[in-house]
Amino acid sequence: MTTDTQQTETPAGTPADHHPDTLPTGDGHATEHPARLNLSELAPDVYRAMVRLDAAAHKGLDPVLVELVKIRASQLNHCAFCLDMHSKDALAAGESIGRIVQLSAWRESRHFYTEKELAALELAEAITLLTEGFVPDEVYELAARHFDETELAHLIASITVINAWNRFAVTSRSVPGHYAPGQHKGHTA
Repeated sequence: MTTDTQQTETPAGTPADHHPDTLPTGDGHATEHPARLNLSELAPDVYRAMVRLDAAAHKGLDPVLVELVKIRASQLNHCAFCLDMHSKDALAAGESIGRIVQLSAWRESRHFYTEKELAALELAEAITLLTEGFVPDEVYELAARHFDETELAHLIASITVINAWNRFAVTSRSVPGHYAPGQHKGHTA
């Protein structure tokens, strides 16, 4: 398998940006890049542990709220695979398209969300973007007003887990677009 750091020759007549492991779609869309590796096959113990950790992390939390947090962290981390998965899971859980679309601009679209969801989104951003001010006391205190201590511990765990999934999926270049809700429990990063 070729990686970005390996040099490959481009066959004559092939566009320079054409990856040698993909085929043109013929329908005007860009080609789909191949995954670099499959974590579930190559590190099955790690994958299974992550799936268990993911399930334990969001235990007792509202599933729609968890999906919103996962989508927002995935937006910040530019994880296309997780955006695809968690947007579809949110829709399957009853979330509206409008609220999913507005997540990237939630501060300007506050009226789409409950105060509890807004506190969770702000905490998700602070945890995901740790190098931009850590987790400010006011952000933590706002979340603590909306979640009891057990819920808050699970919310922090859920945010931490999606950030780990994002890093697995982005690094392994997991391919978005093929996930269907109920297809599997967990990711295939």
